Parts: sequence; C-alpha cells; structure tokens
Amino acid sequence: MPKLLILSSDADEYRKLIEQANLPGLDEITSHPTNDCDIVLGETKLIQDALPHLPNLKWIQTTSAGVEHLLDPALRRDYTLTNARGVFGELMSEYVFGYLLLHEKKMFERYRAQQSIKWDRFESGVLHGKTIGLLGVGSIGAHLAGTAKHFGMTVHGFTRESETSTQVDRYYHPASTAVATLPPLSANDGLIAFATGLDYLVCVLPRTEGTNKIVDTNLLDALPSRSVFINVGRGNAVDESALVNALTKGKIAAAVLDVTEQEPLPEDHPFWTTPNLLLTFHTSAISYPESITELFIENYRLHIEGKPLKYQVDFERGY
Repeated sequence: MPKLLILSSDADEYRKLIEQANLPGLDEITSHPTNDCDIVLGETKLIQDALPHLPNLKWIQTTSAGVEHLLDPALRRDYTLTNARGVFGELMSEYVFGYLLLHEKKMFERYRAQQSIKWDRFESGVLHGKTIGLLGVGSIGAHLAGTAKHFGMTVHGFTRESETSTQVDRYYHPASTAVATLPPLSANDGLIAFATGLDYLVCVLPRTEGTNKIVDTNLLDALPSRSVFINVGRGNAVDESALVNALTKGKIAAAVLDVTEQEPLPEDHPFWTTPNLLLTFHTSAISYPESITELFIENYRLHIEGKPLKYQVDFERGY
C-alpha cells in the first residue's frame, strides 16, 4: 500500500487537505522519512536531503515548478519526478501584467505628481498593439500568451522546439535544436531576431545549463530603448552586469526582477541602486497548498492506475 511522505513547511495543511480527499489505497501519511515511504510530496531542498533515506521511492511530486535541487547528476534518478508547472500560469499572469499596466499607466509618475500637489495629465500608454516576447513558452508562457491576447498584444515566443501554444503569433528557435547535446539557447541569430522590436521581454525559462546568461549584452542591445524586461523564471538566465549596464545607460527603459542569481540578494549588490529596476524577492507565484494538492490528487489517481503522470520532469533536459 502507498505510503506518503510530506516534506514542506506547510506539511500540516497538506496533510489535512489530502486526508479530506480520502484517496483510495493511501496507507499512511508521515512527515518523517522511513524505508517504506514510496511517494513524496514537498519542497525540493527538503526532498534532496531525504533522498538517501528513501530506498523504496517510486514517485516525487514537488510543490514548485523549479526542481534544480534534484537534478544534480550525482543524485539518484530511479524514480518518477513530477513538478507543479501547471499550477502557476494564472499567478504569473497576474504578476506580469500587473507590472505591464503599472508601466503603461505611469502609476509611479502619477503618485509622484500627487505627492508634489501637481495636476499633471500626461498621457498613459496602452497594451493594445504592443509586442511581448516570451523567452520560454511552456505552460506558464502559454498562459501569459493567452493573457496578452486578451489585451490585444502581439505575441512572439522563443523556445527550443515546441510550438504548442496557438496564442503565439510568431515562434523563434535556436539554430540547433539537438536535444541530446542541449546547446545554449542563445548561440544563434534567432534570439536576436526575436528581441528586435519587442516592447516587453518576459523570461520564464527554467534553470538549465543551456539557459545560463541567455539575457546578455547582445540580447539587451537588440531590444529597443523603450523595452521593459521582466524575469519570473530563474536568476541564472541573466548576465547581471550586462543588465545593470543596460539600465544605467538607458539602453532599455526598465526591468522587473522576481528572481536573481543569488537569493537573498547581497546588501552590496548593484541591483539595489540600479535605476529603473524593481525587485520583488521571488514572490511572483507562491505555492498555495490548495492548488498543489489538487495536482497531487490528480497525479496520485494516475499513479495507482499505472498511467503516465502529469508534468513529468526529464532529468536530462532539466524540466
């Protein structure tokens, strides 16, 4: 009979929700690794630490989309790994388009005018007709594309190979898409063509070897000076020195970073004082137990029926 191990700071909440579901065949729920635990639900860092103590492990369901803590080649891979990539699209859309509207409607400028007791009716922008570029078009990118279409935007997508979202008006790909070698996504002219003419560039890439510093000087130089860059993926995707330089010299208009290479950000990091840069401290899409539990329950039923699970992670690809 399946035995579930929950490794999360919200373990009590997850236990309550799962017990209420009365899942068939679930023998026991525990928060302590034991030899007979074969299913794990939880946070990747906690799971990484517990891996050596789970000899009968069959399946891990993470509470996050990112799973880099479990991708070290030195770690075991003799189990099915699923992530929560299908949960965060709506939350990410609220976050991204909140900041797009903040920029277009000049909310900071209007607040400063109010503080200065100045009746200033300068013109706002609109999202309609603007072009958004999605660096990565997985489940989150696809949701962002749908929201962009609601606002009447043109959507460009840059992906390794997939073109599954019908909401993307034009796709761009790396010059090489050989999965076996996983070339860096940025090593091609397609990325520069993708960046040309964008009003907004949104990075939703996972942390992999191929995504390291994809947002570099060449990409930032290809963006129009009106462009706004938003990163809700992983901090490794950004050449941080190049971004500081681009913002300081006015090569792009602004940036919003929910993620950085080092978290928490060191107190002496230049991002704290870089002009036109907003930091949001990895809060764009919090894992809510209710949403994660729904996914776990769906996958649990597939698991006990011997069917393929949703959102399986390919250890080689890293997502």
